[in-house]
Amino acid sequence: MDKGRMEAFSDGVIAIIITIMVLGIAAPEGSTLRDLLRLLPAIAAYAVSFVGVGTYWNNHHHLLKLVRHVGGRMLWSNLAFLFVLSFFPLATDWMQKTSFASLPTTCYVVLNMLVSLTYMNLERVI
Repeated sequence: MDKGRMEAFSDGVIAIIITIMVLGIAAPEGSTLRDLLRLLPAIAAYAVSFVGVGTYWNNHHHLLKLVRHVGGRMLWSNLAFLFVLSFFPLATDWMQKTSFASLPTTCYVVLNMLVSLTYMNLERVI
């Protein structure tokens, strides 16, 4: 298979992940600056996750420049990476809605490690 299909699919999934993350931030109820400032923890969590997902997207793009032909193992490795990465919106939302409580934050960190492992596996397969 041509690598363009895998790249386009991955780009689409990552774009959806980022979109879902930003939709997790609800507009403030009021119209004051104080109401807006209450969103800072949510915006901070989104910003950190956006940079993380964006970094993986950038690295994924550069990694696929090395690919000439896509095989089954590569497709499955890529799907595993995207599957784990797709939990970023859930983990980000849970973490910010609980004011960075220990369990949600720990799950967020574990998710980051799992994403790293699946990406390293994709690199190994490629």
